[in-house]
Amino acid sequence: MRWSQALKPCSLAALVSAGLMMLGLYPFVAILTGGFLAVVFYRQSRQGLGITPAFGARLGALAGFVCFCMVTVISAVGAAIPELRAKMHDQIMENFQKVAAARPPDPQMQQLLDLIKTPEGFAIMLIFMGIALLVVSLILGALGGVIGGRLLRVRNRS
Repeated sequence: MRWSQALKPCSLAALVSAGLMMLGLYPFVAILTGGFLAVVFYRQSRQGLGITPAFGARLGALAGFVCFCMVTVISAVGAAIPELRAKMHDQIMENFQKVAAARPPDPQMQQLLDLIKTPEGFAIMLIFMGIALLVVSLILGALGGVIGGRLLRVRNRS
């Protein structure tokens, strides 16, 4: 496979996936969908080409990586604007507080909340969340590609 030939369909699938996330679709579902769509778009550009699940996994992982890059750039631009950065921080803090409230009182969770309230702690948390998002994007994109490769493979008629 030439990666240059796969980049266009994977980029289109990642754009659709990122758009679905921006419209409110659960990110895990959107990335899985992006991996599947990468296989669909690649197969449309190569009529009659059989796509194996392994090949679909590579296409999906590439789409997941491109989607991760798009979301990272959008988030970085948002973090550079003070008003949006404050909204992001407030929303993340609200989500962490909801998680903490749903569990029994835990001193470690309270320490984590106190750490995130500082600018340095917030930056560290964003870095770890970015790394986790990269790993999840690759895995879910590849899984979506495997599903696409499995469903859209060309069967031998014997």
